[in-house]
Amino acid sequence: MQERVTQIESLSAVTLTVSEIGRSVRFYESLGFLQRSGPAVPGFASFVLGEVSPGYLNLLEGPHGPIAGWGRVILYVRDVDAFYREALAAGHTPEFAPRDAPWGERYFHLLDSDGHELSFAKPLG
Repeated sequence: MQERVTQIESLSAVTLTVSEIGRSVRFYESLGFLQRSGPAVPGFASFVLGEVSPGYLNLLEGPHGPIAGWGRVILYVRDVDAFYREALAAGHTPEFAPRDAPWGERYFHLLDSDGHELSFAKPLG
């Protein structure tokens, strides 16, 4: 096999299509996501993820419908249990309480207002 010249270095952003940008922005802000500063673009919002080498979660208003098996976005947080309690306090209903996974993460899942599955996790150990 030929050695690759280029290599993926990081994930820059994930963009989710949403049905109502205002409702989705309120959902993510209620979980503590911070919007990226910059000029306002109708039907679009971007949230900064991380401090050292930030990535972005983008929301784009547009046609939306269920996509079978689309997957999930996995977001690392500092304290999974504290984040879970904050999500509950904000009125959200996670799919289950935080649990330790055999692959070495503590995590829980939450659906956003358009049905995108979010996994909030932290490596164990």
